[in-house]
Amino acid sequence: MESPIERIKLSQTAKDQLTKLKRSTKIDQWNILCRWAFCRSLVEATTPSPVPIPQDSNVEMSWRVFGGEMSDILLLALKQRCHNDGYPTDKETLANQFRLHLHRGIGYLAGDPNIKKIEDLIELAVKN
Repeated sequence: MESPIERIKLSQTAKDQLTKLKRSTKIDQWNILCRWAFCRSLVEATTPSPVPIPQDSNVEMSWRVFGGEMSDILLLALKQRCHNDGYPTDKETLANQFRLHLHRGIGYLAGDPNIKKIEDLIELAVKN
């Protein structure tokens, strides 16, 4: 399945938040934490605020690296979410919504005082 984004570049704020999460969860791969964050945002009932997100960090990955073996499933989840929210599923909209969900999810995970270890992420996933 063709991805809406070739390369994903994070904001410096998101990089800093992921660095904090890496320390607390001991998950040392950006892409795995980004998958958790993306899914965390998708479960929210509201749409992410359409704010501009700078691409000012040195953290960059391809869609395939981001999604790994789950890349097609994550793309389908994004398309379904866009459809549910009343957005078109063209490449530009998908790319924009992906970035918004990813960055919102990173902020939610980094700001959650209950996430102190990897088991806390699992508990959060089971709860939702």
